[in-house]
Amino acid sequence: MVIARTIEELQKAKEGLQGSIGFVPTMGALHQGHLSLIQRAVEENDHVIVSVFVNPTQFLEGEDLDAYPRREAADTQICERAGVDILFMPTIDQMYEPDELCIGAPAIRGYTLEGQKRPGHFDGMLQVVMKLLNLSGADRAYFGKKDAQQLALITQMVRNYFMNVEIVPCEIIRDEKGLALSSRNAYLSSEEKERALALSRALKRATKLVMAGEHNTETIKKEMLDILKEADRIDYAAIVDRDFIAIEEVEIGNTIILVAAWVGKTRLIDNVWI
Repeated sequence: MVIARTIEELQKAKEGLQGSIGFVPTMGALHQGHLSLIQRAVEENDHVIVSVFVNPTQFLEGEDLDAYPRREAADTQICERAGVDILFMPTIDQMYEPDELCIGAPAIRGYTLEGQKRPGHFDGMLQVVMKLLNLSGADRAYFGKKDAQQLALITQMVRNYFMNVEIVPCEIIRDEKGLALSSRNAYLSSEEKERALALSRALKRATKLVMAGEHNTETIKKEMLDILKEADRIDYAAIVDRDFIAIEEVEIGNTIILVAAWVGKTRLIDNVWI
């Protein structure tokens, strides 16, 4: 495995690759969820590139940029064992210059739910993902469904800018109790992890209601909010279509049910696709 820390090193390492390239962009602190993306990329491509870069432009003022977990040695070992060809770990100076062009999230889908709670977050996310997709030259790029709105906006960016890469959605990976895996779970105490299960329990309740024939979204959200009271603060419980437009009735095959809540000082998100 080649470790590239500069763009020049990445381009040189890519020169020796023949065949298809799969790409998995991450912010590090790799866990089983990331590993599932890497494993799928390895299965579906001749070569795999993984990036580890904590992107400052997608963090808002007061968020956890400085505290975000960084585990370079462990991440390197995970990638090497998983069969990654190139691990790209650039510095901020490699990725950004002082007077940058900007990419803006769409005016509607980029400023609802996560975009409403974290205004400007998606601008920075799309900016770095476009850079990384261009640098990787990937045929396919792999993203988890847990960040559903992010996935939708990246897919739209690729479509709107006619980028020659396939965006591959991958299923959410959970621990044995149902908590969606996230690098930020490292912030949670044992007691907080138990209370964090309220998110997945709320989604399970919503799924059972839909399976039982309840499609009214207000009724479903009310029951979800009752369960989410175990969290310290609820940001939202939302039911939208695949375009992230709020709907009054669940549409089988075109609905995403999403939750965001705080447990202690940690903000968690989760969802289920119906």
